[in-house]
Amino acid sequence: MKYQEVKDLTVDELRKKERELRGELFQATMKNALGQLGSPISIRATRRNIAKLKTAQSQKLAK
Repeated sequence: MKYQEVKDLTVDELRKKERELRGELFQATMKNALGQLGSPISIRATRRNIAKLKTAQSQKLAK
């Protein structure tokens, strides 16, 4: 996910997407703990995507 895609979303869409990604992050973390996750790099990518969403959200709320 690129930041350019994220910054065009509304605040409500950003919050919804963040909730979805947090669910994915939880599932990936649990799978990693059980040894079922193929690539632990996906956890890092999900965390970074959440950070992009939170950055865009804070910038929109500051305006």
